[in-house]
Amino acid sequence: MVKETKLYDMLGVQPTANETELKKGYRKAALKYHPDKPSGNAEKFKEISEAFEILNDAQKREIYDTYGLEAARNGGPAFGGAGPGGAGGHPGAGFGGAHAFSNEDAFNIFSQFFGGGASSGGASPFGGFGGGEDAFGGGFSSGFPGGSHGGFSAGGFPGGTSFRSSGGGMPGGFQSGASSPPPEEKTVQVNLPVNLEDLFQGKKKSFKITRKGPGGTSEKQQVDIQLRPGWKAGTKITYKNEGDYNPQTGRRQTMQFILQEKPHEHYTRDGNDLIYSLPLSFKESLLGFNKTIQTIDGRTLPISRIQPVQPSDVSTYPGQGMPIAKTPTQRGDLIVKYKIDYPVTLSTSQRSAIMENF
Repeated sequence: MVKETKLYDMLGVQPTANETELKKGYRKAALKYHPDKPSGNAEKFKEISEAFEILNDAQKREIYDTYGLEAARNGGPAFGGAGPGGAGGHPGAGFGGAHAFSNEDAFNIFSQFFGGGASSGGASPFGGFGGGEDAFGGGFSSGFPGGSHGGFSAGGFPGGTSFRSSGGGMPGGFQSGASSPPPEEKTVQVNLPVNLEDLFQGKKKSFKITRKGPGGTSEKQQVDIQLRPGWKAGTKITYKNEGDYNPQTGRRQTMQFILQEKPHEHYTRDGNDLIYSLPLSFKESLLGFNKTIQTIDGRTLPISRIQPVQPSDVSTYPGQGMPIAKTPTQRGDLIVKYKIDYPVTLSTSQRSAIMENF
């Protein structure tokens, strides 16, 4: 169950909506509330665009479903005042790379969505919703407030961002008359090794990094990463404006941490399942055994057999594996495999005993 449905409601879709349904919902709502439409509403248009931007991103959508809108804006849940949006976080933008969604962002999304379908009939970069006509179904010549024969002005937004076509048909989509936003700073990727227990519990990892400051000197910066139960190796946590300072742009690099699972003494992970290799002597494999193993959450699990164990046998314990990230109250399975220590040689008496009894 999702924490809140506000963004889904804006697009008129259910929380189970797939990518196609999200696009259809955004298309309908964006065309209805675009500021240059008679029914337009600038603030509503911006909210709808932000909703689509979050829900159309798998990682942001997962954060939103679990923690809500503010967490999705900040790139993750708050860390007790030391992380995104917390009292001890960085001023202006949350530590998790929060970005205040702007009017320009809303128009950029709208432009990208209808980029190939306006008048030229080309394919939209978001999956073909162009349909051979412009976004408002018939041209921008003079039908909207503030419109002109060459384009239209987004008068509903502060600053009046101007959008103009390259001719009557706008074959290239919307072009912003204002200067383009500066390119993103370089993203620096850093591997973050974590053990299975931390990924099981969803612990907070705190450490310090060394980065370049505005004056070119090195400075220490504490990083707090709140792991979510069930996260897997390869999960990326991105923090904008937290790396080395670039004096040419006046901004910092983006830091991206990539989770790496440390090898475990007993367990290997297969998706949400945990595999435990239990060693058995040849005698135990034939006559049975009584053993105990420790589960990933620290409990003791008894395992016994009274019948012979085949090399291919496994014992499955449902719900004793890793948490499932999207539904952490559910868990994968614990799978016990048996590693039988077969003898490499047999004495004469052993061979005779086998011949007589098998």
